[in-house]
Amino acid sequence: MNMSPWPAHGGQAEALLAHFGLPADHRLEDFSANLNPLGPPAWVSDWLVKQLAGLERYPAPDYGAARQAIAVHHQLQPEQVLLTNGGAEAIFLAAALHAGKRAVVLTPSFGEYARACRAHRLAVTEIALSAPHFALDVDSLLTEVDGIDVLFLCRPNNPTATLIDAPAMEALLDVTASIGCRVVVDEAFVDMVGDTQLESSLLQASLAPLLARYSHLILLHSMTKFYTLPGLRLGYMLADGATINSAESHQPPWSVNHLAAELVAPLLADREFAQRTLQWIANERPRMQQALTKLGLEVVPSHACFFLIRPGAEHAMTSDALFEGLLRRGMLVRHTHSFIGLDGDWLRIALRDGPANQRLLEVIYDCLR
Repeated sequence: MNMSPWPAHGGQAEALLAHFGLPADHRLEDFSANLNPLGPPAWVSDWLVKQLAGLERYPAPDYGAARQAIAVHHQLQPEQVLLTNGGAEAIFLAAALHAGKRAVVLTPSFGEYARACRAHRLAVTEIALSAPHFALDVDSLLTEVDGIDVLFLCRPNNPTATLIDAPAMEALLDVTASIGCRVVVDEAFVDMVGDTQLESSLLQASLAPLLARYSHLILLHSMTKFYTLPGLRLGYMLADGATINSAESHQPPWSVNHLAAELVAPLLADREFAQRTLQWIANERPRMQQALTKLGLEVVPSHACFFLIRPGAEHAMTSDALFEGLLRRGMLVRHTHSFIGLDGDWLRIALRDGPANQRLLEVIYDCLR
């Protein structure tokens, strides 16, 4: 059990408020959880109510309709899709496929990769990405994976929002294929990468087209971030059919509830919502990048819906002090004490709607003064 005052995930204010002596009802705007501020789509609430009668029956054990919809979305076959109880279950299933073997994870990155590996008795080697750019040196990484059974990557990476480009990924996949090292890529935020051309951005950002060439590639997805439904728990794994069959053997029956499973197809069919999200990101992300930099913050260039920041050299302030100042002024951002390699030296802020982002900028300015 985590007894630290620094929660291991975003969106958990209670321990932080208590740690800083603030009342439980202290009003906060939450910039700590990486969710699409435009969601969920407006129709979802009414749709869920209409589906409640389905709770009286078990879900279809194969989730055929959901798998078909995801397969069409990625131009794959249904047997290459496994529906999961959020992206977290997909991570643990990927680790289960390699129980007792050897893994490499990058740091800083999402802590659940290492946690899943430990749960399944994998020996974990951590490879550090260096500040301030946190870029992956693929050539250097390849010298570390010989003798390794599985490599976990996050693309774009959480919490840095950096992106390994497609040519580098192909080079990495070529080498790992030759040495028998499986590559697991978490694409939880990949839908936030692209430009306003919906179809082209999906194909350019996701590595799904590479599954036809690389049978050792596994992709993990979360639908709860793009559609702002984290309480529903909905994700999936993409891989070759044999890998999906093996992963499914580690999954409890009916792992995904009826409401989540039935929601897959209509969510993916809502192209207008996806287009609107991409347009918003294309406008708001560069605006915020520029505004944060102008405040004298060090900002890692983002390819997702969040930024990694810290006070620049011109400010005599630590990230912890900025965090506390924001919290006391009603702004909850994400600390980085639980990210190996960051150790609290940075803060992660999620994009929200334009007015909320502007309020955050004004409060940051006030803190830095």
